[in-house]
Amino acid sequence: MSKPNLRTRLFLSHMIVMVVGLSTLITVGKIYTPRLFLVHLEQLQGIDFSVVRIKGRLIDGFESAWSRGAFWSVVVGGTTAIGLSYWVSKRIMQPLIQMEEITQRFAAGHLEERVPENEIPELNRLAESFNRMAQDLEGVEQRRRDLVGDLTHELRTPLTVIEGYLEGLADGTIEPSADIYQRLVKETVRLRRLVNDLQELSKAEAGYLPIHLQPLAIRPLLVAIVQKFSDQLMEDSPTLSVDCPESLPLASADPERVEQVLINLVGNALRYTPQGSITLRAWTELEQVWIAVEDTGQGIKPEDLPHVFERFWRSDRSRDRHSGGTGIGLAICRRLVELQKGTIEVESEVGKGSTFRFSLPIVAEKSKLLSLRE
Repeated sequence: MSKPNLRTRLFLSHMIVMVVGLSTLITVGKIYTPRLFLVHLEQLQGIDFSVVRIKGRLIDGFESAWSRGAFWSVVVGGTTAIGLSYWVSKRIMQPLIQMEEITQRFAAGHLEERVPENEIPELNRLAESFNRMAQDLEGVEQRRRDLVGDLTHELRTPLTVIEGYLEGLADGTIEPSADIYQRLVKETVRLRRLVNDLQELSKAEAGYLPIHLQPLAIRPLLVAIVQKFSDQLMEDSPTLSVDCPESLPLASADPERVEQVLINLVGNALRYTPQGSITLRAWTELEQVWIAVEDTGQGIKPEDLPHVFERFWRSDRSRDRHSGGTGIGLAICRRLVELQKGTIEVESEVGKGSTFRFSLPIVAEKSKLLSLRE
């Protein structure tokens, strides 16, 4: 059985107060007033009962009895009503006061504070909403601390390297050479990449990154990505190929952002696939266009798979900073795919390779026909 809401409780409490007051007035008037009037009649005994003679005294007696009855009715009814109103108000205000105290402690930095359940449905829903908000804010604060810690950790290594080389060059313990300057340039490039990736991720997570959705043909984009990377590969590098049907429907996506996601995924696959093959595959499933980057590289451990899209996370095989990764690329990919109303997933097996795939919605039939006419 559902509990009455706050509006019903307030209405019933006022009705009860009104009924109690009227009942008290009627009861006291019915019981007490006749007795008082009877007392006045007894005082008239021994007097010659002439209506004309005792008319005034009867009226005065009745008015006196009624006044006393009304007085005690007001006293008893008012006291009862005030007590009942105070009790109902206290029952309603107590959880609100408790919630205010908890919110003040929460605002002071005690993010673990939570509002307990309440028997009033509206207040209980308010408590649940506050607790969800508190949990989200606690998670945001924890991620902020993790981000600061991870960012400090990531910046410390290149800064330490640059500082060491510069101090050595300044005091003469290190001889200037092209190799030394190349190392300094390499660390500076890592810092620039880290800052750029952080800026890109912050814009994406805050929703400030512009997304221009339009009908997009997937196959030409995949062919262009493969051609771009193939021109830079050595003879012993993995082979790149495309597996995409010519009749693949158009996707509703931002071409630049999809290309950015694919470049990140293909670059990540090349980094951890010394030899073998990398295939860019596309297909349709449930009104979605799916794009996958499959490699035959080192793979990812099962316990690491849930964390691959987290900021600054690297598995054991990819914690090496000399690989050139910043640990933010996959987090950027996930956010870019989500902004285009898609999802991104990963499957992997150690020693056999990984498959990163993401979906994009198929463009509406009307938009598709218009794009084909153009």
